[in-house]
Amino acid sequence: MGLGPRSLHKAGRRFPAGDKRGRGAKGSGRPPPGRQRPPDRSSEPAQDAHPHLSHEALGYFRQALSALKEAPETGEERELMVHNVLKEVEAEALALATNRTGSEIMQELLGFSPLKPLCRVWATLRSNFRFVACHRCGVHVLQSALLQLPRLLGSPAEKEEEDVEEEEDGKDGPLETLEELVLGLASEVCDDFLFYCGDTHGSFVVRTLLQVLGGTLLESERTRHRGSQSPEAQRAPTREGKPSDFEVPETFLNRLQDLSSCFLKDIAVFITDKISSFCLQVALQILHRKLPQFCAQLCNAVIGYLSSRNSSADGSPLLLFLRDQTSSRLLEQVLLVLEPPRLQSLFEDHFQGQLQTLAAHPIANFPLQRLLDAVTTAELLSPVFEELSPALEAVLAQGHPGVVIALVGACRRVGAHQARVLQLLLEAFHCAEPPSRQVACVPLFATLTAYEVYYRLAEEEGAVPAEHQVEMATARALGEVTVLGSLLLQHLLHFSSPGIVLRSLGALTGPQLLTLAQNPAGSHVLDAVLTSPSVTRKQRRRVLKTLKGQYVALACSRHGSRVLDAIWSGATLGARKEIAAELGERNQELIRDPFGHHVARNVALTTFLKRREAWEQQQGAVAKRRRALNSILKD
Repeated sequence: MGLGPRSLHKAGRRFPAGDKRGRGAKGSGRPPPGRQRPPDRSSEPAQDAHPHLSHEALGYFRQALSALKEAPETGEERELMVHNVLKEVEAEALALATNRTGSEIMQELLGFSPLKPLCRVWATLRSNFRFVACHRCGVHVLQSALLQLPRLLGSPAEKEEEDVEEEEDGKDGPLETLEELVLGLASEVCDDFLFYCGDTHGSFVVRTLLQVLGGTLLESERTRHRGSQSPEAQRAPTREGKPSDFEVPETFLNRLQDLSSCFLKDIAVFITDKISSFCLQVALQILHRKLPQFCAQLCNAVIGYLSSRNSSADGSPLLLFLRDQTSSRLLEQVLLVLEPPRLQSLFEDHFQGQLQTLAAHPIANFPLQRLLDAVTTAELLSPVFEELSPALEAVLAQGHPGVVIALVGACRRVGAHQARVLQLLLEAFHCAEPPSRQVACVPLFATLTAYEVYYRLAEEEGAVPAEHQVEMATARALGEVTVLGSLLLQHLLHFSSPGIVLRSLGALTGPQLLTLAQNPAGSHVLDAVLTSPSVTRKQRRRVLKTLKGQYVALACSRHGSRVLDAIWSGATLGARKEIAAELGERNQELIRDPFGHHVARNVALTTFLKRREAWEQQQGAVAKRRRALNSILKD
């Protein structure tokens, strides 16, 4: 969403909040590379032979799932129910998997499955693997089955299931183990790798298989399938944004190596084909964590291929691919997994001298952000900063604030150029001069709005900037906080000297700071105030004292209540008394509120109001334990 040419000296500006990366233009109708060959349908059921799931069967499975959700979590009755339902699933596996509603039910039922029943269902589907993997509903069943491995892999076979009745059903010999089934699936994918990676639905199976073989579930997959897990699995805590690792046998990693070799054989396809490229992106993330030497090979292959294409008029041939919708996404992932020395050489060979051009491009600015995210050394940050820093205001005006936030994040991470980038931000938002304007930086940064626009001033171009008017600032309600504006403030609060930002936060009125705390993005700014090691206890108190008189409104807000809980956790006994006293004045209102009653319980408000001495002893003991824990952590 780049804007047309604009004067950098224009007095008033609202910076665009950032363009959203599009899906890309539709193709010309030509088949993408690697997908010209029509799929072999010989192993699939004929169109008129597709299994049909009756309404009665669908109703049975729907009722069975509901009964399992309501049944006790353990016990013989539940085990028998699971066993019986999954026997029926096995009999109707293909029909269930390829029915829209049946597929959703089957995914959830697999979340309850013990080891042996899952293997039997898997074996039933294997004879129609290509058909199921490339079916819009069946593919999700295969994904769900694969995602049960962290729960079941290595679990002992249940002896009570190994009876004669079950073995009689096996017409192809003994039932294969879960490990053998996964390896068999990987072999089939490996034999027709380009087809599965290039198929819209089949590529999902490949991506999930890569994660399972590597023993790492990426956050995106865990979030997508969280609804189709058992209650026990759903209650398991997950750290936001962190991959989840689990143990896998050595044979899985060996097969992962085989699949990585498949990428190398047809690297051009995986770079240029949109669907296939997603598989390579997932592979890079998994290999980076588990087999870094193979990850480096793939990265070198990608960079080598792109660098060998026809040169662009303005420099490295790589620049052409940075502007392409498909290959730029792949390059983003390459930048994030490269080792620092290789990243340094890549910058010097291809990026240096082109950063401002890339920052202005509607697609290329995203790989540039990933380059900045990957910077971990002062040796790389210094030339990047010197090249980008003069254009911060222009980049903001073009609607690419993500580049600026990524640069600020790199300065925070490396611990260099922090004072300079803060000064440049103040200038870009027109609050550097006169110095009285600096106290207004937090609302400007949070809303990504220049000073004149935020306060609706009509200043002519070239005029001397007016002094900041405190009355005008306090009378204005806080503007809409943006996600990127919140991230910018969080980075700045973790700088070694966040004084300017803290003074601006301290200048906000109670209602303004309350609005910030109640905002989904703005509440994380208060989190940074509470957790940043650069913010002293005295500075923290100075900012938070403004919230006095706003505690009830905070407690009755979804995001504000979380902020209040965090404030309470770090408060001294005296501060806790003040908070409890203010909340106690409107105790009934808190108890009736869906968020407030949780805060009242956390504060032990009933005890505070009725047995003050017992409350103080309880809070004193909590403070003592916290001090002891902090002492241990420091040691």
